Amino acid sequence: MLFDSHSHTVFSADSEMPAEEALAAARAKGLGLVFTEHCDYDYPAAGEETFLFDPDAYWAAYEPLRSAGLSLGVEMGMMESAREKNAAFAARVPFDFVLASIHFLRVKDLYHPEAYEGREKGEMYREYFSVMRAEIYAHPYINALAHIDYIARSAPFENPEISYGDFADEIDAVLRALVETETVIEINTRRLGTARGIKELAPVYRRYRELGGRHVTIGSDAHVPAAVGAYFDRALDLAHAFDLRVVTFRERKLRICSCC
Repeated sequence: MLFDSHSHTVFSADSEMPAEEALAAARAKGLGLVFTEHCDYDYPAAGEETFLFDPDAYWAAYEPLRSAGLSLGVEMGMMESAREKNAAFAARVPFDFVLASIHFLRVKDLYHPEAYEGREKGEMYREYFSVMRAEIYAHPYINALAHIDYIARSAPFENPEISYGDFADEIDAVLRALVETETVIEINTRRLGTARGIKELAPVYRRYRELGGRHVTIGSDAHVPAAVGAYFDRALDLAHAFDLRVVTFRERKLRICSCC
C-alpha cells in the first residue's frame, strides 16, 4: 500500500481536520495514512508554545484507530534550543514515525512575512540550509526530513525557489547529512501542482540519489481532507525517475510501500 506519510488533524494547532474524515479521504484514494501532528517548541518563546500537543492524549485518542492503514507519528520542528525537549517528546509515546522539519529561523516563523524583513535571499537561504544540516545531525532519532523547500512556500522574493544551481553546495551538505545519518527525504507534494515546482525540485532528488540516497516518503502535508493524497501521481513520477524507493515507517522501522 502507498502511504501519505504527512498529515495533520485536530491535534495540530493549525488544523481542524477530524481523523475520521482524513481516513475516509485516504481510503477513497486507496492510500494508507500517517498522522504527523506539529511539535514546535520555543515558538514564539519557551513556555508560550502554540504548536504543541499532548502526546498521551493523542495516543489515547488514536491508538484504537491504528491499523495496517494508519500509523501515528509526529512532525518535529527542529531548533537548536529545542533539541533536548524534542528528544524527550519523541520518547513520550511509541510513535511509528518521527518526521522532522525547519519551520523557523531566528525564532521567526517562515510562514509569516516578518521573518523575511531586512533579509537578502542568498544569505537567508544559506542560513536555512546550514541550520537544516546542523539539526539533522543533532536529531539522530528522526526518520525523515520534511519539505526541504518549505521556505519557498512563503518567501516574498521575486524568485523564491531553492534552485539547486544557486545553492548546490548548501543543498549537497543537507543531502549528505541525510545519507550519513540514514535519514529519508520526503517528497512533499504541496508544490507539485505547478510545473515550476517540479522543475525546481527534480535536481534535488536527482542529487540525493547520486549521493547515495535510496528511499523517500511521500507526504501531502494535508490539513483538510481534500488535500490528502494530492499530486501523488507526480510524486511517484519523481521517485521513479531517480530510482528512489517509496517507503513509510511503522514502529520506527522503514517499510517499502508495496506498490513501489
